[in-house]
Amino acid sequence: MKHTYQPKNVHQESKIYILPNTFTAGNLFFGFLAIILCIQGKFNADKAGESITKVAELITPSSATISNSTGYYLLAILCILASFFCDALDGRVARMSGKTSLFGKEFDSLADSVSFGIAPCMLMYFLVLQPLDGMKESYASLLENTGWLIGFIYMLCATIRLARFNILTNPYIAGYEKYEHGDYFSGLPAPAAAGAVASIALTMLSLNLQGIIPILLIPLMLMIAWFMISNIPYPSFKHINWTTSMRFRSFVALIIGILLIVVLREYSFAIIFLLYIFYAPIKYLPRAIKILSYKAKKIRQK
Repeated sequence: MKHTYQPKNVHQESKIYILPNTFTAGNLFFGFLAIILCIQGKFNADKAGESITKVAELITPSSATISNSTGYYLLAILCILASFFCDALDGRVARMSGKTSLFGKEFDSLADSVSFGIAPCMLMYFLVLQPLDGMKESYASLLENTGWLIGFIYMLCATIRLARFNILTNPYIAGYEKYEHGDYFSGLPAPAAAGAVASIALTMLSLNLQGIIPILLIPLMLMIAWFMISNIPYPSFKHINWTTSMRFRSFVALIIGILLIVVLREYSFAIIFLLYIFYAPIKYLPRAIKILSYKAKKIRQK
């Protein structure tokens, strides 16, 4: 059956509104800068100036020693987190000002594919998915043969997640309201996944754990990639503003999150992002078990 939804005004939907798209451009800029910094951290660490190290020390004051390459990676992490905040603001500004358009949505997804697809992949590829000095030979051989594939799987899932989101929220497709105006995302949002990857890398560099936990991060990275393309409902905060009311437990969680940032500083981001990532699957687990048991029952009846 052919649908009857047609664009109402092509020129209206292709307009470039200055304020929201400026935040989207900022998202793209920080993602591009993060990629450059990752490359410099890998290949041009010896040419780093003192300014790189000083800025990195401001990011992780608790770290004992910061090498030139670590300084580049820390700045790349900071850029990915800055992209996350720009992405959180562009849609909110567009909705508050009533300046939403299909151009803005497509531009946002293209920027996200760079900032939350390529940039975190390059960060983890150079830090985790390549053989490191002092690593066991078996682990080094495994990473040498499969590291590029793991990075590609993550980037593929992030891109698919962004493309699917654009389809689900397209105003000219019937049923889009459920996803555009609902309180949940279908699958883990790519910005949250990138924020988790960046914050875990930040903790790893701050505690100087590069040679200890890379093998543990690989299954976690693949799990995050799978969550992005799953149908698990993740809470959406896009409609929350200063006038929004919340439940008592939600308010307590907000205060705890603020205290974590103040007390734990750079380590708090990994805790917050990981709590968000695993909260939804744990909450969804009983429902998933019921669905699986129902399907198994149907199969036995046949």
